[in-house]
Amino acid sequence: MDFKHIWNQFRRMIRYYGYIFDEIDTESASQRIKSAIWFRGPNVWILAFAIVLASVGLNVNSTAVIIGAMLVSPLMGPIIGAGLALGTNDVDLLKSAGKNLLAMVVISLLASTLFFLVSPLSLVNPTELEARTSPTIYDVLIAFFGGMAGILENCRKERGTVLSGVAIATALMPPLCTAGYGLAHMNMHFFLGALYLFVINSVFIALATYFMVKYLEFPTVTGISEELASRRRKVITAILIIIMVPSIWSAFTLIRSNNFERNVQNFVENNRLVAPRTYIYDYRVMGHQAHISLAGEPLDDDLRASIYVKAGRYGIKQNELILLEHSFGLSQQDMDAIIEEIYNNTNNELDENQALLESIQSRLEQMSLEINRLKDLSHQKDTLPLPEPEL
Repeated sequence: MDFKHIWNQFRRMIRYYGYIFDEIDTESASQRIKSAIWFRGPNVWILAFAIVLASVGLNVNSTAVIIGAMLVSPLMGPIIGAGLALGTNDVDLLKSAGKNLLAMVVISLLASTLFFLVSPLSLVNPTELEARTSPTIYDVLIAFFGGMAGILENCRKERGTVLSGVAIATALMPPLCTAGYGLAHMNMHFFLGALYLFVINSVFIALATYFMVKYLEFPTVTGISEELASRRRKVITAILIIIMVPSIWSAFTLIRSNNFERNVQNFVENNRLVAPRTYIYDYRVMGHQAHISLAGEPLDDDLRASIYVKAGRYGIKQNELILLEHSFGLSQQDMDAIIEEIYNNTNNELDENQALLESIQSRLEQMSLEINRLKDLSHQKDTLPLPEPEL
């Protein structure tokens, strides 16, 4: 087998399908990006209205409303403009992009804070808000590759609907709304976490734009020294490291917590009856500890040790397992009756499920026989000789 020939064929195929320069117009793209930076007039009101719309969606946990708000938001303009300025060494453009982005952030925070101050709704479980307070490395990846798609869409001669998808995927508005919620309720966890997520999104969208601007060879502004360019690269690298390290740690913590919760759930589901007369009736995961609520006989040292051994098989350490005994003020006889009732109910449910399964299986067998019978009849009909025509 000629591996060199196969490799050359593969490279030619990649070049054929992946070549983009025939479809790219950097001059028009540069003008479009620069014109989208400016933030005044209608853009100010559009952003304020979109922020209120997104805040309403977050306040009522409506994903559809949040997506609609992101589609009309003009926040992407200055961020992509900053990436273009870095890639082309355009200091004036970078200053304009930074100034307009700062104005957008301030107006967004004011609008969202004002909304949450006057909103009569106070959610018990604000899941959409909480989702924007713990950035991870996955948010970095979303922002970076979303920015790549965004700058490529800006550079295409025939533009499509990619920018709308990028606006939704990178989710620049919800973090600002959540930060406004944190200010309105003086909750620094919400404010700082959401603002950090917005910074991550903004920096890595700009970084993706910077790389694509370099790759697509946008014309650069002349007159910048190599020393200054080197200093800028060092500053950008330092900023990226400072931003990425907390997000990587947050992702590690999130994965670890998810794995721990799954291990606890599996342990509880497979060990409801931890002893002949001791039953797990509830559990809660708090941080990196599992609080297991037990009913039944009091735990002696041997029973506790056996529970810890069983939990260890699911990756749960002894110091991560808190055993809580509850008697509910009942006598031992009553507790025995409750345990027996739970045990009997569980067995009855299993018997009912088994009977239902057997009934379905029997019905399927009958249907299969009926289908085979109909096939045989059809085959016999096809093989019968045709009647002779009457003279």
